[in-house]
Amino acid sequence: MEYQSTRGGSTGVSASEAIVRGLAPDGGLYVPMSFPQADLEAWRSLPYPELAAKVVGCFLTDYDPAFLQKAAEDTYGAAFGGKAGHVEQVREGLYALELWHGPTCAFKDYALQLMPKLLVQGKKNLHRTEMTRILVATSGDTGKAALAGYAGLEGIQIAVFYPNAGTSEIQRLQMATQQGNNVAVFAVNGNFDDAQTGVKRVFADADVAAQLETRGIRLSSANSINWGRLVPQIVYYFYTYFRLAETGAMAWGQPVDFCVPTGNFGDILAGYYAKRMGLPVGRLVCASNENNVLTDFIRTGTYDARRAFHKTASPSMDILISSNLERLLYHVSGSAEKVAGWMKQLAAEGCYTVDADTLAAVQASFGCGWADDAQGAAEIRNRFEQDHYLCDTHTAVAFQVAESCRSAAPMVVLSTASPFKFPRDVLRALGGTVSESDFDAMDALTAKTGCRAPAALANLRTMPVRFTETIAPGEIRAAALR
Repeated sequence: MEYQSTRGGSTGVSASEAIVRGLAPDGGLYVPMSFPQADLEAWRSLPYPELAAKVVGCFLTDYDPAFLQKAAEDTYGAAFGGKAGHVEQVREGLYALELWHGPTCAFKDYALQLMPKLLVQGKKNLHRTEMTRILVATSGDTGKAALAGYAGLEGIQIAVFYPNAGTSEIQRLQMATQQGNNVAVFAVNGNFDDAQTGVKRVFADADVAAQLETRGIRLSSANSINWGRLVPQIVYYFYTYFRLAETGAMAWGQPVDFCVPTGNFGDILAGYYAKRMGLPVGRLVCASNENNVLTDFIRTGTYDARRAFHKTASPSMDILISSNLERLLYHVSGSAEKVAGWMKQLAAEGCYTVDADTLAAVQASFGCGWADDAQGAAEIRNRFEQDHYLCDTHTAVAFQVAESCRSAAPMVVLSTASPFKFPRDVLRALGGTVSESDFDAMDALTAKTGCRAPAALANLRTMPVRFTETIAPGEIRAAALR
């Protein structure tokens, strides 16, 4: 399997090279040059680690299958407490794929516990010995998951940039208390798009690359612009389908719909890859909060980021530039030239409009909708009172949107974070008295619902804070060169 850039300037690249590089030299994203076809019958009964090795192995053909099997077993075993790919029925025909049972209590763990192993092995495959410096922009969950995955790894340094006052307090503390001598964390005065744009500029800066090269350092990314971040997420769509078929939720071969709370478009794009591999995926429903640029795009074909930015109760979705949409546009248009033109227009003018054929191809697979904070809070309350199901603010947005997009097929909502990552907002939605402390809110939420906070979150109250530096977006370059 070889890879090429969405913008046409790089082609015939191995999986190892795509993962080690992160971003293509022309600024595009690496995509597979073909779609492998799944062996559904052979895979349907596999445990999660074995299934992961099979799915990932279809794309990473220059990796030793024995390595992938061992890496998957090490990743998806004890760290996920036996709940990798756990599916919970919420009500008739409605399911939650709980992706927050990993070490940092968010769906990013599925990729960012495996991806470091892929990067280290990719360097070995390429006989590369330089230091790899990973730059990560995060809206909340990616930062901690990346830090946890890469901390302490030999030959790796990682710097994370998050929007100051743009995450929950729990998310901030997860990053600010991270242990390890090879990690750094910076708060950026701005929103996620400011952090992401700053990091992308560093990757595109030839002078930065040259300066680091003299010190034996090369840049890479752990954001979902890196193919190594996206490919592990394809697995849980297959695993969910197999478990639903096993329980008789639908007949084998019948479609299943998925509703995904969406920010940077990577998680939902993984479902599109599963569909292109032959999994019977029905509609992929893109659920947005008030930063609903993707909803408008899927409905009209115009991507317009020239709008007010809203800080919401679902901060991991507070994004106006959804990077992975570029990959989808390449696949459905079949034209790197068109994609390069749209991305150039987005950078220069803040908007672009795709042609009618491209829009029709997007709409053939994707539905959409959005919900504001009040609707999300009502959904948290309703799901708990009606179904005894407790969810976080992001999952609540997806439940709200899913209800308006239901078909005859089973609907699976991707539950992307523990409700205890956002305890004040969840408690407030349930009518509880909310103090200023996230940890007091955790205790109150447990008392009200009987659900317990994961130890990885509860223990943050006693961990020392290591990182307190705040920088301007224009200082990201200097931070990357430290």
